[in-house]
Amino acid sequence: MTNPDIVIIGSGMGGATIAAGLAGSGAKVVILEKGERLLDSPETRDARAIFQRGHFRPKETWLDKDGKSFNPGNYHAVGGNTKFYGAVLFRYRKEDFSELELPGGGVSPAWPFPYEELEPWYTKAEQLYQVRGTTDEDPTEPFHSGKYPHRPVPDEPAIARVRERLKAVGLHPASLPLGVDIDRWLARAATPFDAYPDTLTGKMDAESCGLATALKDPDIDLQTGADVIRLETDERNRIAAVVYRQKGEEKRLSPKIVILSAGAVRSATLLLSSADGRNPNGLANSSDQVGRNFMNHNATFMLAIDPRTVNDSVYQKTIHFNDFYFDDGNGSGPLGQVQLLGRVTAPILKSRLRAVPEFALNWISRHAVDWYLVSEDLPRKESRVRLDGSQVVLEWRFSNMKAHETLVRRVKERMRAAGYPILPSQLVDGRLPSHQCGTTRIGNDPATHVSDPWCRSFDHENLFIVDAGFLPTSAAVNPSLTVAAQALRVADHIRKTELKA
Repeated sequence: MTNPDIVIIGSGMGGATIAAGLAGSGAKVVILEKGERLLDSPETRDARAIFQRGHFRPKETWLDKDGKSFNPGNYHAVGGNTKFYGAVLFRYRKEDFSELELPGGGVSPAWPFPYEELEPWYTKAEQLYQVRGTTDEDPTEPFHSGKYPHRPVPDEPAIARVRERLKAVGLHPASLPLGVDIDRWLARAATPFDAYPDTLTGKMDAESCGLATALKDPDIDLQTGADVIRLETDERNRIAAVVYRQKGEEKRLSPKIVILSAGAVRSATLLLSSADGRNPNGLANSSDQVGRNFMNHNATFMLAIDPRTVNDSVYQKTIHFNDFYFDDGNGSGPLGQVQLLGRVTAPILKSRLRAVPEFALNWISRHAVDWYLVSEDLPRKESRVRLDGSQVVLEWRFSNMKAHETLVRRVKERMRAAGYPILPSQLVDGRLPSHQCGTTRIGNDPATHVSDPWCRSFDHENLFIVDAGFLPTSAAVNPSLTVAAQALRVADHIRKTELKA
């Protein structure tokens, strides 16, 4: 293969979106993806296959902070983890870009640029990912320079009634910004879309939007089954080669620019495992920050059960509320966000409550509304991803728990007032990195950050790291759209500064 101008490692939200941003630039681009395209099959809409048998889960194990082995939800496929995401495409709130003091004494640091710098790219990302939403329901919604391209996904009748019950107790339920064509999704099968794999049947993910746009350019090529095993540097400490294995053969490319977009965990481990004589602690790691400051979210699953009413929704996931995002009205805040989960049916509950008969779980499901409570996780050097030989070790350490515990209490108070007397909940443990971020944070100081505000490595002038690893903070909303917005911003920067004639 002829050496391209740019190699992008990974085809998830960061890699696919920056590829879309580079389309038409004239640059020869190769995208290396470890996985293959997901093919449609009965399992893609089979809750028992997905949640009970783990049909699509990766065949790998990591270690947690206690040295216990677990199977991570870190997927290798064209489109990356977006193939299984809930398609929630939030903007960070304007205030999330500034320093925020949190309950319990924690501080969320400021970004190296304000919301206004990223705002135009949020608008472009919402267009690319065909977001369904509205700006007139959520009091915390920041300024938008452009309208959402589509109206919100409609509430099902059961969820419309939930919305009214929340309003009656003083909350401000708002429509979730979603990247899903619900009619196309339901035409394939009447299932939720949250955590179900998409095979180009209605979810707006990195494959169906980012890559679909990028691959219209004949100068952009996607290579699947391409497992990148190391990066090599030259005497100038530039990235000289990308070495990967494909169909049992070791191959190498020597591009002018490398864009690493393998995800917050796998980008960090690739940099660490590529250590050489010039970079004994790993590439891009003169600051000793690669892999550190791992963030996810503090999250709790909650069922709001009312035995008097029936929830007969199919997909459910259309509303959220941010009433406690910055202040709970009692002098505590910021606390976090609350959003609906995709419909949690009896087979899904069975994956967590295996000893309970499914008929009992079906009763619970029919009378429950399923919620996801999210609080900010703070960047801390001791919360990290590292390697033990070739073994990935995820030492995620909870932070900001006072805020999260207060959020859970406040939400339960309002849910009881809304007529839900039974409220079982479960804190998500440290082995489900669904909103993984940090590990290669951007900033202005090379002593304390991995990359500059354009995601360029401080150590290697031709290396950009563009995935959720760049995020300086986790905020308390889903990170996907912010990753996409920054990817488009960086693509524009590369076109103007690196690809000039």
